Amino acid sequence: MSSFKLRPARTSDVAEIRRLVAPLADKRVLLEKEAVAYFESLQQFRVAEDDDGEVVGCGALHVMWDDIAEVRTLVTDKPGSGVGHALLEKLLADARDIGVKRVFCLTFEVDFFARHGFEVMANQAAVDPEVYSELLRSTDEGVAEFLDLARVKPNTLGNTRMIRNL
Repeated sequence: MSSFKLRPARTSDVAEIRRLVAPLADKRVLLEKEAVAYFESLQQFRVAEDDDGEVVGCGALHVMWDDIAEVRTLVTDKPGSGVGHALLEKLLADARDIGVKRVFCLTFEVDFFARHGFEVMANQAAVDPEVYSELLRSTDEGVAEFLDLARVKPNTLGNTRMIRNL
């Protein structure tokens, strides 16, 4: 692949995002979501598009609280091409632009995220007790994963919780 460009996702990209996610969902590396979930969160997504207009990668930034967001659904079908790196850097820039100070991820790709300044989260709480109690009200599974709630343990086995200060 010679080059690619990053852009905000469009409604027409949802099928391609699902195509990128499907093989990793089959391996239980990513959670498969219904199409409606992608449409509802489309504004959070960036996609990488190659010279032929094909979507070759995607990633999303989901804000969880005033100072913390999660990078989610970061995937490319062109490993080693720089697509994942470029998407992550863009999502981190987006986080800075909106005032986020910390970015969380739940990943099997520990080395990749470590190369981008993420560190494995200690078992201690990453938020103060007041924020924790507010986050407990969220119905978002990613927030539950961040809080390391017991109910999401079957979905997160083998994943590593990582965080980066911006």
